[in-house]
Amino acid sequence: MSRDHQSITFYRRFENDILNGRKTITVRDSSECHFQKGQVLSVFRNEDQTYICNIEVDSVIPVNKDELDDQHASQENMSLSELKHVIDTIYPGVNQLYVISFHLTNKLV
Repeated sequence: MSRDHQSITFYRRFENDILNGRKTITVRDSSECHFQKGQVLSVFRNEDQTYICNIEVDSVIPVNKDELDDQHASQENMSLSELKHVIDTIYPGVNQLYVISFHLTNKLV
């Protein structure tokens, strides 16, 4: 599958949670805040660029790292401490983040 259109990557460890609807948000930095509600994205595995599925963006909401709460963690299918650790690992020193809400879709990109 071509990556010429809009796409997003996730680490392999999140693949099953996305496909089973247990992960319904992703927290990203400003480099990925340009997505729009209703946009359909192809999802690829970060480690090997394998196509996984398509998701549709429900919203993109700015959030400071210290505003992340148990609801965000639940939507990520992890604890709040796990979420903050993952964020610190991927985006060290970044406080301005964006919560991208999404759902699986059969729509084509």
